Amino acid sequence: MVSNTVVRGGGTMLPVDAARSAMWTFVIANVVIVEALFISAGSGKNGVLTVAKFFGLHAALLLLFQLLLVARLPWLDRRIGMDRLTVWHRWVGFTLLWTVLTHATLVVLGYATLDDTSMGKTFVALSGVPASLLGMLAAAVIVVIGAISTRAVRRRLRYEVWHGLHLLLYVALGLVFVHQLQETTTFTSSAFATAYWWILWLFAFGALLTGRIVMPLWRNAYHRFTVTAVVPESDDVVSVYVTGRHLDKLPARAGQFCIWRFPGHHHWWLANPFSLSAAPGTQGLRLTAKAVGSASAGLRNVPVGSRAYVEGPYGAFTSLHRSRPGTLLIAGGVGITPVRAMLEEAAAGDVVVLYRVRSEADAVLLDEVRHLVALRGGRLHLLAGRTAEFGSSPFGPESLHRLVPDVTERDVYVCGPPAMTAAALSGLRDLKVPARQVHAERFGLA
Repeated sequence: MVSNTVVRGGGTMLPVDAARSAMWTFVIANVVIVEALFISAGSGKNGVLTVAKFFGLHAALLLLFQLLLVARLPWLDRRIGMDRLTVWHRWVGFTLLWTVLTHATLVVLGYATLDDTSMGKTFVALSGVPASLLGMLAAAVIVVIGAISTRAVRRRLRYEVWHGLHLLLYVALGLVFVHQLQETTTFTSSAFATAYWWILWLFAFGALLTGRIVMPLWRNAYHRFTVTAVVPESDDVVSVYVTGRHLDKLPARAGQFCIWRFPGHHHWWLANPFSLSAAPGTQGLRLTAKAVGSASAGLRNVPVGSRAYVEGPYGAFTSLHRSRPGTLLIAGGVGITPVRAMLEEAAAGDVVVLYRVRSEADAVLLDEVRHLVALRGGRLHLLAGRTAEFGSSPFGPESLHRLVPDVTERDVYVCGPPAMTAAALSGLRDLKVPARQVHAERFGLA
């Protein structure tokens, strides 16, 4: 397992800052190269087609960045977090959509102008050209993915349906690759251009295959995860204990989550992200989940002794990012699970926990949390009851300052339902807690 992190001084670059700097350097360097290739390749057959080529080159670059953002590369994931990478993936995706549509429209318009004919006739004519047809098909797939990824449509689709359709992105990827191979004005405009595009495509493909397929398969074959116990914590909460071989080699930290599959109990494509509810160790892993859907509700029926397929660990919600000696852990509902795990790494006597629940009966793992806080000489505030009973938001700036007077001097970790997390982050901003000391991760598959 990974050892605890040494707390950094205020002037030292945090891992997330280093990762963002590396990403921006990578992005800027590739944009500069693509701009240079565009200029050196010369103009198109007319001005419109020249601009179309400009958008086409950048569309290819955006698509490759899309792959890298969801490749789940450990170095990036542990420093930035899957939630932020997924948000960036979403916005790059919509930028890609409009870039592709602009490129396609300008290509048709450019050839229509060149041949002095209508855009409709030009579109039909271009569909008979293999390279153009591949580009049209790729654009159509990207439009479909963009449409189903809008919030209005996404909310109406089951995750499995949305995810299955979203995998069409890989079809678009193959079509774009072959399309670019046949466009000699970009891929083979020079020896440097050919080498550059091949290296970039191979790097993106390699990262995706390694992070999404090779590494998960290897880890599960190596560790052979097995369910050892299923323990009901309450009427709607259950803990599942998983063990395996060589767990000391698993690079997991308290606060991270895994994507769990139980093939003997559910279909292989049914997966859920659950945090580790105990610090990982050689004895095994533990997840604790509340029944909010059929998959999580069925966990109490997972057979002991069955195999588990574990993908991960993922997430930047760990002590790796600590910058201050004191820690404030804020949790709501079942969001206590990663916080409970982090308590096993917390410094003695310098940890405060704010645990928000509707009632004490809803406080998952409360006895364990109390024991760990007491063991470290910390403080636990159980914030039970309706918001109206507090007179104001329990995470408003006044409440936070009253409960934790030195909050601005602490690292703050927040995990809970979206509304609670938003309220806590708003209160911390109002108190002017430095952003580098605030850590929150909203994990999910979509």
